[in-house]
Amino acid sequence: QVQLVESGGGLVQPGGSLRLSCAASGFTFSSYAMSWYRQAPGKERELVAITSAGGRTHYAESMKGRFTISRDNAKNTVYLQMNSLKPEDTAVYYCSAEAGGAPRYWGQGTQVTVSS
Repeated sequence: QVQLVESGGGLVQPGGSLRLSCAASGFTFSSYAMSWYRQAPGKERELVAITSAGGRTHYAESMKGRFTISRDNAKNTVYLQMNSLKPEDTAVYYCSAEAGGAPRYWGQGTQVTVSS
């Protein structure tokens, strides 16, 4: 059974940092590109960052320089380090396992709220 379990969300002040984790099981993690998406209230889900099976990374323009995606294949875990957080980063963050250029599996999401 495929599972993607996100953790690490919470309430943080503007300018603060959070590190999200996504623990994967039930599939060959090292063979999949892994990504983080987010969805703010009233908005469509958007790509935040993606790491290929080989470790190459790509970021949405507004996250470049502030967010870092990484993966640990030994732990079947993908991370998202978020720095210099802004109120507009408030959203539910989801991790996904990608195949064929599209998300195949999704986690349940973790809430990130940036507010003073």
